[in-house]
Amino acid sequence: MALQSPLVYGRIFASQLRQFVPRLLRQEEQACRNTRRYTQLVTAYCGFSKDLAPSNKRFAFGEDAFFVAEDRARNVLGVADGVGGWRHYGIDPAVFSSALMENCKRLIERGLLENPTPVNIMKEGYHNISENKEPLFGSSTACIVVLDKKSSTLHSANLGDSGFLVIRKQDVVHSSLGQQHYFNTPYQLAIPPPDQEGNVIQD
Repeated sequence: MALQSPLVYGRIFASQLRQFVPRLLRQEEQACRNTRRYTQLVTAYCGFSKDLAPSNKRFAFGEDAFFVAEDRARNVLGVADGVGGWRHYGIDPAVFSSALMENCKRLIERGLLENPTPVNIMKEGYHNISENKEPLFGSSTACIVVLDKKSSTLHSANLGDSGFLVIRKQDVVHSSLGQQHYFNTPYQLAIPPPDQEGNVIQD
């Protein structure tokens, strides 16, 4: 059995995505013509770790994590990219990003936010893990997108170099902008160990 490199898997995934998305969009356009209803988000996801190590966590790929949630008024997507450099300090970078996304998902599914904007979801998800009884050290970038079903309006919050694209009729009509302090140092949500607080850029 031959193992493919992550680059090959990426090309295979990109090829499948190019074929799948236009077909999915055509099906959704036809469905919208046939019935009058609120906008609904259709999601599909795929991912792989660059280390090719299997993950035992659902909605996690390597150091990255994501969530998909819905309530009566909105569809919500989020992705967090855990910072691998924490491994040098004996910290699993996947734990922080997974906990952040799990908290954000719970906020939506349990209706715990009065005004669930992307910024509020991100802030409250981060606040919840920072108040954890057991210290949860690490950091990640984050991107959260909320689709208002009734108004068909997309709202977003993006921190660091995660991001999203809006594709309409096979054209990219919008892409999020990343933020970084300098090369390879994106803005992050972070909880550093006490002995590392002086080494962390804080805004």
